[in-house]
Amino acid sequence: MAAPPPTISTHVLDLGRGEPATGVPVAIFRLSPAGQPELLGEMTTDPDGRVVDLLGGAELIAGDYQLVFDMAAYADDQGAEPAFFENLALGFRIDDVGRGYHVPLLLSPFGVSSYRGS
Repeated sequence: MAAPPPTISTHVLDLGRGEPATGVPVAIFRLSPAGQPELLGEMTTDPDGRVVDLLGGAELIAGDYQLVFDMAAYADDQGAEPAFFENLALGFRIDDVGRGYHVPLLLSPFGVSSYRGS
């Protein structure tokens, strides 16, 4: 059985609630050499707080990418107070298209954290 093609994924955890952040809208952009963003897709985290293929089956191409997480929509969906962070944009570069990339996001009421996962 062939391995799935490399992609970009995310997992959002709500540390304030102690559970996965379900229903977070996430947009993915690839930046042109001039820095102009091209929208590649918009998805929402599943019940486990994940989006397993942000590229929606498209080929992973080397370059600069940006993920934008809509934190205000998530807070509204949870019936929570308006979020301090309304949205969060994470920019990163992909050079090796032979492997997948996982970009987790950890949320707390007044802070966020991310890292390159495995």
